[in-house]
Formats: sequence, structure tokens, C-alpha cells
Amino acid sequence: MRMPGTSAGQAASGRADAGEQADGSPAQATAAGREAPQATGTSASPPAGRLRPDLTHLISQWLSTLRRHWLATALVTAGLVLRVLAMIAYRPALVYVDTLKYLYNSWAGSDPVGYKAPLKLILLVGNLETVAAVQHLLGLAMAVTLYAVLVRRGTPRWLAAIAIAPVLLDAYQLQSEQTIMPDVWFEALIVAGLAVLLWTPHLTTKICIAAGLILGTSATFRQVGEILILPAAIFVLAAARGGWRDTARKTIAVCAAFIAPILLYSAGSYDLSGHFQLSRSGVASTYGRMAALADCATLKLPADLKVLCPSATEQKVGPDRLDHDANSPAKLFTPPPGMSRNAAIGKFNHAVLVQQPLRVFSAIARDTLKLFAVTRKTSPGDTPISRWQFQTYYPTYLDIGLSSSHVIIVGLKQPHGPVLYRPLNPAYGGATRVSRPLSAFLHSYQRDGGYTPGPLLLLAVLIGFVGSLAALFRRRASAAQRQLTLACLLFFTAGAADLLASDLFEFSWRYQLPALVTLIPGGALGAAALLRYAQGRLRRTPAAGSPDQEPQLAASAG
Repeated sequence: MRMPGTSAGQAASGRADAGEQADGSPAQATAAGREAPQATGTSASPPAGRLRPDLTHLISQWLSTLRRHWLATALVTAGLVLRVLAMIAYRPALVYVDTLKYLYNSWAGSDPVGYKAPLKLILLVGNLETVAAVQHLLGLAMAVTLYAVLVRRGTPRWLAAIAIAPVLLDAYQLQSEQTIMPDVWFEALIVAGLAVLLWTPHLTTKICIAAGLILGTSATFRQVGEILILPAAIFVLAAARGGWRDTARKTIAVCAAFIAPILLYSAGSYDLSGHFQLSRSGVASTYGRMAALADCATLKLPADLKVLCPSATEQKVGPDRLDHDANSPAKLFTPPPGMSRNAAIGKFNHAVLVQQPLRVFSAIARDTLKLFAVTRKTSPGDTPISRWQFQTYYPTYLDIGLSSSHVIIVGLKQPHGPVLYRPLNPAYGGATRVSRPLSAFLHSYQRDGGYTPGPLLLLAVLIGFVGSLAALFRRRASAAQRQLTLACLLFFTAGAADLLASDLFEFSWRYQLPALVTLIPGGALGAAALLRYAQGRLRRTPAAGSPDQEPQLAASAG
């Protein structure tokens, strides 16, 4: 693997290579002399050494690259070890209630099911253990890609390595990769789309189209991905430099490409189910949020919609259970004649938002701040954090159980009948196997600090915000600073948009994981831009004292 260098480093490497070819080392000359064919009457074949690279030289280059990027290499190695331990600890993989949507089409239409595509392809040649292995490789690939993008944009290697540590070492990320869920693929599509936009300094229409397609596809894995059209468009508007026509063309290109996979998925959904949409949840998906915070004593509603307002006891269970529990008012509610269930719930949500906006926005703000807490815990009404933690046993849920022989039993809801319980398809991996020592280690590692600290995320957000604002000052920034601030703008807005959109529905530690691949790199890019600005000030400002102090400062800054 060849890690990237900065543009200046690559140019220097190119000049050094050219010099070596011109001078010719003694070893090369001797080898050439030994391999030169003797003059004969027939044409001689080209020397084999000229057709293929010298293996020793390639290994030397590879080792040299690893030494230059030693910190990133060490972190990737540690991340690989942790992922191997997770795979051995829980076999064939971890399954969650939502896993049944993708394996058995449970609750059809409740969420986009783009995850089915890679899942089914992998299951053609393997089982759930293979799926987990691929997802762990995706985690490592995200880290390497982020490091490459940050270094290419001018981030110091040590800072870029620190930026990928969370996605490599965070136990919540590891648990997500070990679980048969679309979350890791959603993160990977975000990273891929941002990397395409940032890989080269010159933004072309083709790059905009490619990035738009990738980011738009993320919405077919998790619907909240629809919000990513905003950071993509903002970046193109800020980065395009060919006049308003060129800017408009590229902005339209990225937006049209973003919408294309969503339209394609919706068309397929219409063909199969008669619904042209990513999911049929619609406004009902925000009911839990609105119902949990509503002040029902003062809320003005039509008489036939008052039953949607939960009691104080029901509100304590939180948005997730109000959305999905069978005893939720939204599930027991019978809409008035001539009105659909979604339309009725939409009116209730609108009434809460319009009449009690401060309650809505303060609840969202409180949930947003939870990301920056020093410790991680379950707040009242939140989805239990234990669902996203490694346990010393194989976890089970309402519709996920284990037989006496440790075979996974899944509960499948019938269209017009009771839940049917049956063993998981044996082709998916057979009985579960949990390594007690490894699961105990992972459980302890996660509970005792093996996660990204909230204060670090807060620092990344603050620096990323400053760096994003700096992207607006084109005239005062050098070309190198501009490359950093534009990248910071893209990562920061992508992370902020995704997390805020998720918190609009409910807070879950599961939905905070994209911060590791957006907000943390954005903070590193912002810090690199500030460092470069400080170095530039040192070079431009003469030091007090002797005239030769200025070059010394410039040399130390470089």
C-alpha cells in the first residue's frame, strides 16, 4: 500500500527519481552490464529486469512508506487487531431487530432497504460471518481513505493519523461493523462521496456527478442521507472558480446526480409496492419526537386527534417506543373518516411544532449536546445504550432469541396474523458462538473508555466551525490554506447536517457514529488550516533583534 504525500512531496520525489535515472547508481550500472545481451545475428529479448520492477526495490519503497506514515500504520494495525477479536468473540455476527428488515423483509416499507443489495451479494458466496468481515474491512478502508484525503489536502501526517484514530479504535464503531445493519455502509458512502469531491484540487463536472451519485445512494441505505445534498451543494458553490455559469453547471450536476439514485429506488418501490418513495414512514416517523415533548394540557387539537397526545407516563418511555411500541397512542389510534393515519399524525405534529416551538427546539438542542458528554449513558426516554455495546453473552431482543442449542430464533410478523417464530436460516451461519474471554475484554474496553471522548468531539466541532468560516475569505487565504478550509467546510457541514437531521427524530448513540468520519476529520482540517496560517504569519513578521532571526523562524515553522 502506498500512502499519499503532499503535492510538494510528490514533486520532490519525482525530481529525485529523475536524478537517479540520469546519474545511474553503481548497482544499476553493474546489473545492466551483466544483463546486456551479446551481439549475435538474431535479435535479443529485452532483459527481464527491465520488464518487471525489482522486488527488493519495491519492498524497500513499501517499508519506507510505512516508516513515513508510521503513526497511521500503527493505528490501522491496532484497528485490525480489534476487528479480528470482535469477529472471533461473536460468531457468526451480531443481529438486531432491524436486521430482519434486510434478511426477511419484515416491516416492508418502513425504511429504505438499499443495504439488501450488498448483503444478498455477499450471502451468495458466504454467510453472516463473511458479511461482518466485509464490514470490518470497510471500517479500515474508511480510515485509510480519510487519511489519504487529509494528507493530500495538506494536513500534517501526525494530525491526519490522530483524525482516523476514532474510526479505528472506537468500540461503538466496532460493534456497528459486527452487526448486520446498514450503518457502516452508510458511513462508507459518505466517506467515498466526500473523498471524490476532495481528491483533486480542480473540481470538474464529472467529479460532481460521481460524488452526487455516491452521496445520493447513501439515502437508499439510511433515509437521513437525503440531507447530504445540502453540504454537497454548499461545497460546490464555494469551490467552483470558473464564473457563475461554471458554478451553476457544477451545482446542478451534483444535485441532479444526487437525486438520480433516489428516483431510481423510488421507481423500483413503485413497481413493487405502488408507493413512489424511499419509505412509507413519512410524517409518522416524527410522531415519537413530538409526542414525547408535547405539553398536552395546553395543546389545542381537534377532538378526534386528542387521543394522539400521550399521558405523562407514556411520554417517559421516549420517542423510540412512542414510534414503535404496540401500545403507543399512534398504533392504537383510529383516524377519523376521510383522513389517513399519516395525515392525522401529520396534523398532530404540525400542531406541536407551531404551538410549542420552544419545547421542540430545546429538546433537539439538549439531545445534540449529549454527543459532547464526558461519559456515555442512557438518558431518560432514550434508546438504551446497551443495544450498541458489546456484552459478555449473545444479545437478544423482543424478536431475536436463542434456542437451547444457541440457534438464533427470529420472530417474523405476518401480514394478517400472529408473529411466526422460526430458526435463522442455517445458511446464514448456524448456531451462535461467544468467546467469553474476548467478549469480556471488548465489553470492558468499551465501558472503560474505548470510545471517542465527548470533549474531543466538541473541540473538533469548534475548530471545524472556525475552519469552515475561513473558507469564505478567499482573498486573504493562500492556495494551500484554501484547500484545507474548503475540505474542512465539506466535512463539517456533512457531519452537522447528518447529526442534526437524525436528532430531529430521536437521539440514539447509534446515529452519532457518522461524527467519527465527518466532524473529527473536519476538525483536523480546520486545525491544519490554522497551523498553516500561524506559520505564514511567522514567515511574514520580522522578529525583533538581529536581521538573521527571521529566516530561523521561517525554517522552524517549516
